[in-house]
Amino acid sequence: MKLRVAAATLNQTPLDWPGNLRRIRQAIEQARQQEVQLLLLPELCLTGYGCEDVFHAEQLHEYAWEQLLSLLPLTNKMIVVLGVPLRVRKQTYNAAAVLAQQQLVGLACKQTLPQHDLFYEPRWFQPWMPGKQELLERDGLQVPFGDICFDLGGVRVGMEICEDAWGTSRPAQRLASQDVDLILNPSASPFSFGKIQLRQQLVTESARSTATTYLYANLLGNEAGRIIYEGSTLIAHGRQGMVASGRYFSFTEFQMTTAIVDLRLTRLDRSKLPVRATSEPSPHCIFCPFSWKSLPISLKSTAKPLAPSPSKHEEFTHAVSLGLWDYLRKSRSRGFVVSASGGADSSSLVVLVYLMLRLADEEMGRAKLIEYLTRLWSMDLPADISLTELMSRLLLTIYQSSENSSATTRSAARTVCESVGARHFEYDIQPLLDQHRGWMEQQLERPLDWQQDDLALQNIQARVRSPGAWFLTNLHGALLLSTSNRSEAAVGYATMDGDTAGGLSPLGGIDKAYLREWLRWLEKEGLPTIGPLPFLHCVNEQEPTAELRPLAAAQSDEDDLMPYHVLDAIERAAIREHRWPLEIWQDLQERFSEISPVQLAHYTERFFRLWCRNQWKRERLAPSFHLDEENLDPKTWCRFPILSGNFETELEALRAAAHPTSLDS
Repeated sequence: MKLRVAAATLNQTPLDWPGNLRRIRQAIEQARQQEVQLLLLPELCLTGYGCEDVFHAEQLHEYAWEQLLSLLPLTNKMIVVLGVPLRVRKQTYNAAAVLAQQQLVGLACKQTLPQHDLFYEPRWFQPWMPGKQELLERDGLQVPFGDICFDLGGVRVGMEICEDAWGTSRPAQRLASQDVDLILNPSASPFSFGKIQLRQQLVTESARSTATTYLYANLLGNEAGRIIYEGSTLIAHGRQGMVASGRYFSFTEFQMTTAIVDLRLTRLDRSKLPVRATSEPSPHCIFCPFSWKSLPISLKSTAKPLAPSPSKHEEFTHAVSLGLWDYLRKSRSRGFVVSASGGADSSSLVVLVYLMLRLADEEMGRAKLIEYLTRLWSMDLPADISLTELMSRLLLTIYQSSENSSATTRSAARTVCESVGARHFEYDIQPLLDQHRGWMEQQLERPLDWQQDDLALQNIQARVRSPGAWFLTNLHGALLLSTSNRSEAAVGYATMDGDTAGGLSPLGGIDKAYLREWLRWLEKEGLPTIGPLPFLHCVNEQEPTAELRPLAAAQSDEDDLMPYHVLDAIERAAIREHRWPLEIWQDLQERFSEISPVQLAHYTERFFRLWCRNQWKRERLAPSFHLDEENLDPKTWCRFPILSGNFETELEALRAAAHPTSLDS
């Protein structure tokens, strides 16, 4: 018996009722046109996954129920599975609804709720108990829900909802004992580096170990602000492995992956599996008549060959580009503004906006891109408009110089911004700085100098730049992008209300050492379809500098702090691995033997002191994208007290072991 099945990813938005429903309807209609018999859609796609505390609102559940029932007429001769919240007796469950033959056949409830890192599902949902089933009576319907599987016209279907598949006690093993043919996994699983390969392995191994066909559908895009979903749609067959995989990081509203799967093969393989004794209760099976369209035995799947997994540099480029695109359209901003310094961080943002537009144009086509931007900007655009002209409307950049700014950074900023087609401005802030300094000297009745007032004189420059950037942003109805990166956030090497200004911090989740490596890759190699960006040489040849001290001081970020690759190593050990200063220092000596033990002790102490001192800054940073397991966002990932004992006891142990002659704190 052969079936044509599909998994679709959707770019949904929390509480966007008409938009979410429209995209679901479009996916169902496309599946029907492709003669799909069973369609899987992502977790909580009806409401959006990131509704947060609005999941407590009764009205949300009323709307969700009404819209779920409105989809029933679309499921004639089809089976559609999609994620919905389910409110029963004041308790809310994360469920997958099965719609077939214009009926709501049942709802399978999520059993394992994640409560770590980005996830707070137990705040809104109740976990379902394995083996438990109930009957929901509502609006004249009687709908079974809970730990259930489905016999749909002789084809058995079971569910694992996202986190259910990542735990040790998986529903898949119990479903296998129920002789299911298909296991469906509607997910809302965030992107992080390397996770695409992990998902492929999970789906392939799940299909193999249970001798089933396993369908996986993840969300797509920047759904709610911080999380990016790469949009995995995977179909694996027990014997054949991965048989179909969809496009990752798509700029379209939904993507569908179809495959023809042969149940005869998986049923034969299941008959050979050893019977596994288990004390866990099995899901209850719900029977529903369904007439499967007979497909010729000779019919082969038309699924495209599996694309190779992208490299980390490609993942970073695609993830942040898609994140920026969705943030732009969902925030209804008319473009972006970047305060371009000519350094690595601001240049990365300029290039990412450029690559975002190139990738959108590449996938959507110029006509569709123009149609979209016409709606965004509420203006007619000529059909033959160039990408350079679109870029000049989309991205505004500003270089704000003082007497401490060099010709090198001014030239680099202009080169990068003009090379991508941004509309670039240059503005001299020295008169404003002179006014602030003169006023303060008058009030204090003393001159300010760099020996006594170094930090204040540096910070006022960064803060004077902020109003100009915001002014430009407001004039154009745009979104100001903060240039701060994760390494700076860790040690507070950023001026609040200065270079941290912005509504979004796209680089806040990535370290400076990696950014510099990525920029060198873009200069020499770049994305396969776009190629290298040689103009980045003017950035890559520089040593990172804030350029806030007089030019004669030859200020350098790494002189102010420490080498970025060392900072990254200490940050990972201290924050992700929760290790103490002495242990970190001992490991650093093996890893960085070219640096003296005394210097490494100095770097370690400096990191811990700056980390503790600057938690208040991390609390105030603009939202950032989550890209890996090392994010420092205290609102959703890495919590630390604003006030603490500053690791004084632990640092004393470090000093005693290192025996330095002096440790600058």
